[in-house]
Amino acid sequence: MDVTTALQKFRELQETSHAYSHALGVLYYDGATTAPAASAAGRGRTMGTLAGIHYDLTAGEETIKLIDFLKAHLDELTDVQKREVTYFARDLEYTASIPKEEFVAYQVLLNDAEDVWRKAKNENDFDAFAPYLEKIFDTNRRFAGYYKPDMAPYDVLLNTYEHGLTMAQCDAFFAALREKVVPLLEKVVAAPKPDTSFLQGHFPLEKQRAFSDRLMELMKIDRSRCAIGETEHPFTTGFNNHDVRITTHYHEEDAVSSMYSVIHEGGHALYDMGSADEYEYTCLAGGVSMGIHESQSRFWENIIGRSEEFCALVLPVLQELFPENFANITPEQLYKAVNKSEPSLIRTEADELTYALHIMVRYDLEKALMEGSLTVKELPAAWNAKMKEYLGVDVPDDARGVLQDTHWAGGMVGYFPSYALGSAYGAQMLAKMKEDLDVSALISAGETDKIAAWLEEKLWRHGSRYDPDELFLRCCEAPFDPKWFTDYLTEKFTKVYNLV
Repeated sequence: MDVTTALQKFRELQETSHAYSHALGVLYYDGATTAPAASAAGRGRTMGTLAGIHYDLTAGEETIKLIDFLKAHLDELTDVQKREVTYFARDLEYTASIPKEEFVAYQVLLNDAEDVWRKAKNENDFDAFAPYLEKIFDTNRRFAGYYKPDMAPYDVLLNTYEHGLTMAQCDAFFAALREKVVPLLEKVVAAPKPDTSFLQGHFPLEKQRAFSDRLMELMKIDRSRCAIGETEHPFTTGFNNHDVRITTHYHEEDAVSSMYSVIHEGGHALYDMGSADEYEYTCLAGGVSMGIHESQSRFWENIIGRSEEFCALVLPVLQELFPENFANITPEQLYKAVNKSEPSLIRTEADELTYALHIMVRYDLEKALMEGSLTVKELPAAWNAKMKEYLGVDVPDDARGVLQDTHWAGGMVGYFPSYALGSAYGAQMLAKMKEDLDVSALISAGETDKIAAWLEEKLWRHGSRYDPDELFLRCCEAPFDPKWFTDYLTEKFTKVYNLV
């Protein structure tokens, strides 16, 4: 086989792999949004069959031979082709280390677990979900051992979501945040609270759906390429850069909960849609890591969406749709209300200042579960203790505690640190962006497309062409430093709360 033939086979392999991933993704999206409640078993059988075929395609003997041949001829490939081969080889090495029957069984387990989790959360029934969670953690521990037997299992999983990330790096990162965030939070908690009463009331679902459309319009999201659905726990899935689906969850008594879900998921969508056409249907399409992906969602949700300028931009829409609550509200009142900081139960509704503490809770628990020093049976009590230790809140029930997130049901163990890293990445990206753009003026003028264009040039268009640390360096022209994030938080919340 010559290199030209091998590259053609490799391109065909990637396109076929993408087709199966697309089909599996559509089934997942359907199951999480509009599928009938009793459909999980049938969907699980279909997903298991497709997952088996996908396994053979991407980790079978012929594929291994093809990738080995191309790796032996890297010096004959372009830089992009080299990246495709080495990037694909990473996933191949991981998948091929897992016996096929276990790989397929795990996909079926995750489908079933998601279904059980939704019911368990609604019924506050952790015991119903616990057996599935035990299997998920046991499986992840076993798979990590297959792949990298000499590496700590949790390090293997962290590296899956953020290439190169380790527990040692996470420990140092969270320690740096804790040193600055905890004393700042103590000052904020002691300060007078802004009025948030107008954020609560009755907000009809149809008007909230209309509000979501308006938010996506303000973000300049191309609706011909991005749809919105409704689910228990908001998420985004991108099938290609012309088909991205975001979701939200509406609460009739709270308009801004969904508002910030839409902005957050919209940030993910913009990143996926900004990936260059040249990478589509290859392994380099879409975001390179969850940390970089969360930098975009958290950037739009907090740095843009909770800015003074965006509050002034969105307030007329709120006044139009919900006049009973917002008619007499000023932009400054809205800005301070949506930036109110206080320890709370729910991660997805946490403010910027306390959010990292929620992530620390999950990080500590994941690490203990993967190390075996904590059992799933002990998890609810451990969760409640950590929430009390880090945030000072008492957890009233498991639905608002250990069952609140969908990630573990979906097998995403090792994902949570990406949220905190993403928030910190975004603050440093903002500092770099301000060297080129008047960000505040652009938001005030509703010209968020110019902000998006900067991000597209620096980040989005590159897809997975570079590893996250290299992509970050290319964007910010400096290595990652959490000081940018802690300085950003200090400046913002000192202003919001008039701290001395």
